[in-house]
Amino acid sequence: MGPKLFLPIYVVVYFFAAFFWRSYVVWKKTGVNPVVFKGSDNAHDFVGQVFKLLFVVTVGVVVVHSVSESAYQYMNPIGVLERTWIGFTGIAMLVISLVWTIFAQSQMGDSWRIGIDSEHRTKLVGTGVFRVSRNPIFLGMVITLVGLFLVIPNVVTLLTLVLGVVLINIQVRLEEEHLAKLHGDNYENYRRQVRRWI
Repeated sequence: MGPKLFLPIYVVVYFFAAFFWRSYVVWKKTGVNPVVFKGSDNAHDFVGQVFKLLFVVTVGVVVVHSVSESAYQYMNPIGVLERTWIGFTGIAMLVISLVWTIFAQSQMGDSWRIGIDSEHRTKLVGTGVFRVSRNPIFLGMVITLVGLFLVIPNVVTLLTLVLGVVLINIQVRLEEEHLAKLHGDNYENYRRQVRRWI
């Protein structure tokens, strides 16, 4: 399966598995909507809006790459990186990141949220992959962005990667501040024992 077919399928599967399905499961089980980004003007919700824009751009790049070679050229492909082995490395990273993300989400259980939930107290998760990374889902997202860039290296996917890494680092710090306030010493002990990334 070539990238032109793989990437659209991957994006659909990733969105369904990593965002929709886990959110639906938590909502059905708890009655709490795990998507907690709102439309306010604070830093947290601004990051959420840019994340949405980033996702739309990513989908757009994948669609253009898959349906129009001539239109794709306007994204300035980086020819030096258009190598078969680099592309297959990117595909492997995409698959690994998806499996890793789904696994980490399942271990979060009812604590899974998209954004910072200041209305409901969530349990501190420190088992499974959370014993090797404080932010395994965000780590998976970074790997996804790197993988996408390697599969279709161009100026847009490079900018998406850079912006995505910056946004993820901001969101991680916002969430860590929230968890420190919510869980106090328990979170501080966890933070001392487990690295932010890996």
